[in-house]
Amino acid sequence: MNTKLLINGKFEEGTSYSENIINPTNGELINAISQASEDQIDKAVQSSKKAFATWSRTTPGERSGLLLKLADKIESNAEEIAKLEALNCGKPYHLVLADELPAIADVFRFFAGACRCMSASPAGEYLEGFTSMIRREPIGVIASIAPWN
Repeated sequence: MNTKLLINGKFEEGTSYSENIINPTNGELINAISQASEDQIDKAVQSSKKAFATWSRTTPGERSGLLLKLADKIESNAEEIAKLEALNCGKPYHLVLADELPAIADVFRFFAGACRCMSASPAGEYLEGFTSMIRREPIGVIASIAPWN
C-alpha cells in the first residue's frame, strides 16, 4: 500500500514521526504511516499556492470531470478499499462494500453535478446607478482538519 505523501505532484515519504494503524479487532499493526514534517507541510502549502493560479481558472466542467473520475476510481478499487477500511475500523467487509463505498462515490458524483449549476442571487440595482450581484470565486489555499466520525 502506498502511504507516501503527495506534494507538488510527487510522492515522497513523510519525514516526521510514524503513526501506527492498529486493527481494533485484534490489536495487530496494519501499517505505520510516516507523517509530514513541518518543512513538508510548508512545501505542500507553497506548491498549492503556486498551483492555485491555474486551478482557479478551471471551468466547472473540468472540475466536474475530475470529481467523476475520482468516483469511478473509488468504485473500481472498492474491494481493496473495503478490505483496508474493514481492517482499520473493525466494520464487516461486506458492510463497507455495500454501504460506505457506494455512498462515498455518490457524494463525489453529487458534487460533480452541483459544481456545474451553482447559482447566485440575480443581479440587481440596490443603489441607483450601481449593479450588485454575488459572484463565487476561489479565494485560495485552505487547510481543513475534519473529524473522521
